[in-house]
Amino acid sequence: MTLDEIKQKCDVCRACPLGQTKTNTVFGTGNERAALMFVGEAPGQQEDETGVPFVGAAGKLLDKYLLAVGIPRNDVYICNILKCRPPHNRDPKPEEEDACIQYLREQVRAVSPKVIVCLGRIAAMRLISPEFKITRDHGKWYERGAFSMCAVYHPSALLRDESKKEDMLIDMMEIKKRYDEVVK
Repeated sequence: MTLDEIKQKCDVCRACPLGQTKTNTVFGTGNERAALMFVGEAPGQQEDETGVPFVGAAGKLLDKYLLAVGIPRNDVYICNILKCRPPHNRDPKPEEEDACIQYLREQVRAVSPKVIVCLGRIAAMRLISPEFKITRDHGKWYERGAFSMCAVYHPSALLRDESKKEDMLIDMMEIKKRYDEVVK
């Protein structure tokens, strides 16, 4: 399936109650053949209003990190596990993740990235390991089938705790190294 076909299915999804309360489906954005994919947990208010992931304050911070390490945002693909915003930006419920995970799997198949970076602990717990601890495991690489995967702090966590920003920069520099290796 193409990304457009997957998005059309996602737009009419009512597998969980979030499909009834959304303003827009927040499907994904970026290079549809990207070697590098970023996956967050769920859209926030600004994303729900625009239908584009990572456009709020956290997205602007992610853009700064991408720029700092020399990865153009338009070279990557960015999406979330959930395609609809949870009320009040609460953490996704397991049943909501279960309802949406097939869309993410289909996105991954369509884009076919070489590197997947989880933005935050929730995405990492779902995609890397249920025992994942972001403060302990951020920046560590895992091989999962055809993918090299790691997780970094979610940019919104960095807005709340600036002491983690240096760790994020170090992790992003390592992501850039891995990215350079796979795009050669």
